[in-house]
Amino acid sequence: MRTLHFGLRVSELERSLAFYTAVGYEVVGTVEGTAYGTLTMLQLLGDDFVTIELVYDPASGPTGPGVGINHLVIQVESLDATRADLAAKGIEAGPVENPGPRTCWITDPDGYRIELVQWPADHPDGITKGDFA
Repeated sequence: MRTLHFGLRVSELERSLAFYTAVGYEVVGTVEGTAYGTLTMLQLLGDDFVTIELVYDPASGPTGPGVGINHLVIQVESLDATRADLAAKGIEAGPVENPGPRTCWITDPDGYRIELVQWPADHPDGITKGDFA
């Protein structure tokens, strides 16, 4: 088994699409008229799989933090280059933290927190059991 993607409820689809495409995601498909609203599938450029499903249904009530998701994590090759690119697109990143990997945080239009992570050069992609040994 493995995690495929997660569904993220959004309050304004176009605003969220503008944010996530500026971060580096691309739309790979949309399914309209489902019982949950409009579903828009996103994947990071260069990634093989969809990792976020934006769920848009204004009739379903409030969205945002505290309604089920704490944060998501995006691995980046260079945190400095990513922060500069996001700043050029009007997205402000928080300060760089160094608890192990270099990290910083951004916030999407609905208030969801996104952690950007740059692993050390010798670290494998992703988190493994070895990170907790």
